[in-house]
Amino acid sequence: MHEASLMANLMRRIDEIATAERARRVVGLSVWLGALSHLSADHFAEHFEQAAAGTIAEGARLDVTVSDDPQDPNAEEIVLKSIEVET
Repeated sequence: MHEASLMANLMRRIDEIATAERARRVVGLSVWLGALSHLSADHFAEHFEQAAAGTIAEGARLDVTVSDDPQDPNAEEIVLKSIEVET
């Protein structure tokens, strides 16, 4: 369930940014996965594909960095580093 909560928060943030930018769609995003987020890059991509289905971010290109530092303050999080939108 931890992954579902992380994905919901990420999708909410993506939607907020896309709305503020008056985007027609999100074409790419860069995310950082904390070492304790329980997600590999492939696992994240699967969850993202499901969460983004039918949204402005469906089909967005992913750039995923996975941390190996469990001491990082964001070790349990998914951090949205950047987002590329089409207006």
